[in-house]
Formats: sequence, structure tokens, C-alpha cells
Amino acid sequence: MDIGSTGTGTGTGTRTSATTASTSSTSTTGTTQRPASPPAHHSPPGRPTNTPRPSTKAAAGIAALAAIGPATWGTTYVTTTELLPPDRPLLAAALRALPAGLILLALTRRLPSGDWWWKAAVLGILNFGAFFPLLFFGAYRLPGGVASTISAVMPLLVAGFGIGVLKVRPTGRTLAAGLVGVAGVALLVLRGTAAVDLAGILAMLAATTLMALAVVLSKRWGRPAGVSLLALTGWQLTAGGLVLAPIALTAEGLPDHFTGANLAGYAYLGIVGTALAYALWFRGIERLPASSVSFLGLTNPVVATLAGLLLLGQTLTVWQLGGLVLVLASVLLGQSRPNGSRPSGSRPDGSRRNEGRRGRARRA
Repeated sequence: MDIGSTGTGTGTGTRTSATTASTSSTSTTGTTQRPASPPAHHSPPGRPTNTPRPSTKAAAGIAALAAIGPATWGTTYVTTTELLPPDRPLLAAALRALPAGLILLALTRRLPSGDWWWKAAVLGILNFGAFFPLLFFGAYRLPGGVASTISAVMPLLVAGFGIGVLKVRPTGRTLAAGLVGVAGVALLVLRGTAAVDLAGILAMLAATTLMALAVVLSKRWGRPAGVSLLALTGWQLTAGGLVLAPIALTAEGLPDHFTGANLAGYAYLGIVGTALAYALWFRGIERLPASSVSFLGLTNPVVATLAGLLLLGQTLTVWQLGGLVLVLASVLLGQSRPNGSRPSGSRPDGSRRNEGRRGRARRA
């Protein structure tokens, strides 16, 4: 699913450019000069600007770095169950988001401006303020591999949101890869000896839906000019953390004391699993098609399943192993798309229909 800028020039602007070019083509001495170049087209404020699609090698590198985020999140479940205080998902979410956000704000020394105050708040709630509590709730009630594998439905959710928000039609390859991922989820969740909690599954599905919407909105809004990815990440983490902190302190409170293992777990989740992981994830959203990024999220269940096998002594049945293979196949199928979907009104070569209209106006 290839995402392009949705900005278009107005008809008035086109006619003005054409008149200017025609007038300037003849000097007072009667000699013909090169027609003046039309003014550069700028995307409307708040919209992502057109950026060249990276080469195959560059895209692979960007994807590999972006995948570090979901791979790191795959260890959240082991960290939660083994290192954090029990039965405090809201506290875990708040301590994961707010300290990391404040650290990034202190390092970047940049605050939002204009409409990015509310945009950062919306993204912060979707990515952290609402997502983290649901994530930790599921982590406390489900085995790690089962909990994280539910995120395999995200590519289909991104495709669905993309139709309405980005006006992007998913390709058949994308939908097929998404269905393969869902099949892998079904095999992993519905089989095996581990107990499956319905409330935990619903919480993880809700969290995945919020994250899919955040991916699409991040692609739609882009990043403010001159603002670093670390600053943008800090805005969202702080906004989400400020929502979570009072709720966590009111509903759960603080434990009597924090052990060394507790502090290590919070530090790992905040620095590695949040600040670094999300900065790389947002970089992938910015530079790759939204569907490609969403399939990278499937590295999460792979890592979580392996962590459960190695650290928690969990087991896999043959059916679950087959589901894991399907999930990996879905990731590869989602990335190997030579002809991605494109925005409505675009041409196979990536140009927009209004470009042709502007060209005809200049020749008139």
C-alpha cells in the first residue's frame, strides 16, 4: 500500500501559473525566452510532503531498523510477568511512558506548535494513553506468545483504516498476506495447552485496533518541518503518560517498595522498549508504505513466542508451530510487493492526475 501526498493544486492557481508563463515567454525586444517555471507545489500544512520512494536496499535497511520496535515489544510480556510488580498494569503503563517522554523532551528542547498540540495529544493517547493499559492488561492475563500474536490482525486493520483516512486501496497481495497472518493467529490462539482468557484477548484486539489507527493517522499527518523524530516521540509519550499517571495513582497506587528487579524492568521498558523502539517505529512509518510497516509488527509474536519458550518454559503444539510459520510467511509476503496499492487518482508511475492538467495549462 503505497502512500502519497493527497495535496492538489487549485484550478485558479493553475491558470495563474499558465498566464505568467505565457506572458514571460516574450521580452520587449521580441526575442523568445524559456518559459518561466511554474511555482513549486507545496502540500497543505499538516500533510506529509512527497518524498522519493527509497531504493530496494534502502527500504530493506529502514524496514530492518523499524522491526526492532515490534521485536523489542515482544519481550514486554516476559518483562511484565517476571520483573514488574503484579496486578498493576496502569502503573506499569504510566512508568513506561511518562519518564521516557520527559527525558526526550529534555534532550530535544522542542515543544509542539499550532495544531500539533492536539495532534500530538491524539497520537499520544492512541499509541500510549489507551494502548498501554490494554497491552499490560492482556500481558497479565495471557501467555506472552498468545497475547502478542493477536497483533497479526493489524495489517488488515491498517488496510481498512487506510481506505477511509488515506484514500488508499489495498492490493490483493496485501489482503492475502493479512489473511495468512490471521490464519496464523487462529492456530496459535485456539490451540495449545495454555489457558486463553477472553477478557485478555479482547483487550489485545482493542489495543491492536488503536495502534493501527495511530499508524494511519501518523502517515496522514506526517512530521512538522524541522522537528526530529525523537522530539515527536517525546511529545506523544508525554501526552500519553500525563493521561495515564493520575489514573494509575488513583486506581492502583504505588507498591510498598520497588525491588531491584522492578526498577530494572521499568528502565528496560522505558528506555529500550519505548523511547528507542518507538522512535525507530515512527521512522519506518514516515519512510515506508503504511502496509509494509504494519506487517513488520508481526515480528512481535515471533519474539514473544521464542521468549516464552526459552525463558518461561512454555510449549508449542504442532498446530501452533504451523501458525508461527504462517505468521512469518505473512511478514515476507507483506514486504515483497513490487506493485503496491496507490492513492485514488494516481498513475502507475506515481504521478497525480492534476500534474497532467497543470502540464496542459502550461502548454496552452
